[in-house]
Amino acid sequence: MDLVTAIETRRSVKHFDPTRQLSDDELLQLVRLGAMAPTSFNMQNWQFVAVRETENKAALCAAAYNQSQVADASVVIVLCGNLRSHADTSRYLRHAPEEQRAMFDGMIQGFYAKNDALARDEACRSIGFAGQNMMLAARAMGLDSCPMIGYDPGKVTELLGLPEHCPPLLMLAIGEAKEPARPRLGLLDFHEVLSCEKFDNRVLEGEIPHE
Repeated sequence: MDLVTAIETRRSVKHFDPTRQLSDDELLQLVRLGAMAPTSFNMQNWQFVAVRETENKAALCAAAYNQSQVADASVVIVLCGNLRSHADTSRYLRHAPEEQRAMFDGMIQGFYAKNDALARDEACRSIGFAGQNMMLAARAMGLDSCPMIGYDPGKVTELLGLPEHCPPLLMLAIGEAKEPARPRLGLLDFHEVLSCEKFDNRVLEGEIPHE
């Protein structure tokens, strides 16, 4: 499946085939492609927890307000932001040249060491990029997905044994759709969201069809 088709056909599926199992190779492919998303200074400030066992998905479903896609999906990947990635640059700069390691380490500490809000913002950006990669990868593999924020983060943290510095920022239910997604609710017109050169400067001519 080409990229444009994957983007156009990616939908938030609510009903998955509970009999569809996900192989280790399929799971690793999803994570591999997700982890190729960009991160600031190559921090890779994420941790992924994949939940496939029926009992564990059921518990996670309860923490997600009993939304059935969590129980029925082949895998639920919880994307957690690592808010302390800046503290140990040797993890993700170990293959960089020594001069670059020294330069990046100083810059990373300067940016994030005393700025908890920025560290969390950066983790949110990274998780967003990785999550989108995973959803498009799933679509290209003939699977579907549902990105979710409808869950109790405290209960998810407890269930998965997450450390305090790795909050669950996004949950992805991935599997084979049992029912198609609902029709799209409609996208805003381009003139409502696109400015050229300066905010609210509408000079672009022509129209691009949404679908």
